[in-house]
Amino acid sequence: MGLVMTLTQSSRLGLEAGCSVFLEQGLCLPYPALKASRSPGWDGLLPTLCLSLRVEFIKLASENETVNLGQGFPDFAPPDFAMEAFQHAVSGDFMLNQYTKAFGYPPLTKVLADFFGKLLGQEMEPLKNVLVTVGAYGALFTAFQALVDEGDEVIIIEPYFDCYEPMTLMAGGRPVFVPLKPSPSQDGELDYSSNWQLDPTELANKFTSRTKALVLNTPSNPLGKVFSKAELELVASLCQQHDVVCISDEVYQWLVFDGNQHISIASLPGMWERTLTIGSAGKTFSATGWKVGWVLGPDQLMKHLRTVHQNSIFHCPTQAQAAVAWSFEREQQHFGQPSSYFVQLLQATQHKRDHVTRSLQSVGLRPVIPQGSYFLITDISDFKSKMPNLPGAEDEAYDRRFVKWMIKNKPSSAL
Repeated sequence: MGLVMTLTQSSRLGLEAGCSVFLEQGLCLPYPALKASRSPGWDGLLPTLCLSLRVEFIKLASENETVNLGQGFPDFAPPDFAMEAFQHAVSGDFMLNQYTKAFGYPPLTKVLADFFGKLLGQEMEPLKNVLVTVGAYGALFTAFQALVDEGDEVIIIEPYFDCYEPMTLMAGGRPVFVPLKPSPSQDGELDYSSNWQLDPTELANKFTSRTKALVLNTPSNPLGKVFSKAELELVASLCQQHDVVCISDEVYQWLVFDGNQHISIASLPGMWERTLTIGSAGKTFSATGWKVGWVLGPDQLMKHLRTVHQNSIFHCPTQAQAAVAWSFEREQQHFGQPSSYFVQLLQATQHKRDHVTRSLQSVGLRPVIPQGSYFLITDISDFKSKMPNLPGAEDEAYDRRFVKWMIKNKPSSAL
């Protein structure tokens, strides 16, 4: 039995011994199979479990003035250079108040192609291999709508970010789940997200003639797992064997702790041609409200995303794109150095992870120590034996009652 919390707002917590935190629950719970349709009459067709939990807990948290640990956004400012870039975009060239190119502000698509082309080992063309979207969320939605047809199967690794399943259903696809399983641990032994592994045989058995895509998330939300090269090679081999597209959500790629290495699956042999790599300026520069994301991939896949994009979103805000472009240009000059914002953000977040981990352990919780991302899962099983009679309906799950109790009795919140 476990709950999830974010590290982005832990600076506002005392987290002394005896203090509890409200953790995030409901991101990755599998629901009964539900039908999806592109025709009128959406009511009842899409999963509502995560929505109802999120709405209920956020409302309860707001009524009790708690610190919100349930959403992946910072309570600190973006770096000064990013703020200055945005201010310049707003107050400078008046044409930045108008439409730009539908598939991305040209300086942004150029710097993304150059920056990530080097990392992926590809000669990327801004007009063919880059699409700027309304956040990574928009990138995911566009990818599902572009590639998934009625009856297609999409493999989703559990635990997973909550939008993967409903986006699959909205496109007419069928989610197929495969779990990460924790390795047995000895009493008192720390649990790390790296201990959670895919079973190769179980994963292979999920691929069928109907499999269209596999969704990969590394570092992952909510587990904080960073997939190793060997694990990525397993996924890559199966995707190539079954002619499956990999939708790789890598929004937390700059938050990889303890000297672990983030590897983009698109950089592996034979995978660029079948991978969509998704990123987020909000996570990269701690500016989630700007809602700038992107998709990188081969033209034969990207052309379908461009069709969806131009007939739905059409265009993303120009000023935010300009600010992100200038921020990346600055980061290019400092990349890999102590002055790099990516280096500084990683150091600060790892410090928070270590602090929160110790604090949770001090109050009797058993955290799964993440290798990366904003997120941390903790086991609350021991609390059930100590506090079995929490308020709430008898048929209500214990973890839900636990979360509500913490919101009402401790000054912190999450989902």
